[in-house]
Amino acid sequence: MVNVCFVCLGNICRSPTAEGIMNTLIQDAKLQDRITTDSAGTSAFHEGEPPDPRSQKAAAERGYILNSRARAFRKSDIQSFDYIVAMDTANRDYILQMCSSESQKEKLHLLRDFDANSPSGSSVPDPYYGGTQGFSNVIDICKRSCEGLLENIRTQKLHG
Repeated sequence: MVNVCFVCLGNICRSPTAEGIMNTLIQDAKLQDRITTDSAGTSAFHEGEPPDPRSQKAAAERGYILNSRARAFRKSDIQSFDYIVAMDTANRDYILQMCSSESQKEKLHLLRDFDANSPSGSSVPDPYYGGTQGFSNVIDICKRSCEGLLENIRTQKLHG
């Protein structure tokens, strides 16, 4: 089983969106018995809350379901997950400080690094303080990036 955790700041916009899109891609590929997903935030500010209603609406308009509950990323998550996928460099760097070995650091990625059309090191913009177009943009970015992530998992971990 390959375990993937998506991470943003509050775990109510970007990371649950990526998780919901990835779950759809996994189901479409009939790999739900081989890949699991979760999401978390580097802040516990929204602990227990559902995804932002604007994220849910933008996702539903595209056929994605966001049904996670916000939780804080824990140091123990580094051991539990094969892929820890941060939405931006600030959250990646926060998790990087928790890592105690090179093998743990190798699990840490930026989501957009799986999108061949994004420059290396690109962030998924936080739509929280923007308009509805920002949430739609996050869906587009997450879809392209999650498609690349799924392909990476297939070739690197599932071998096919």
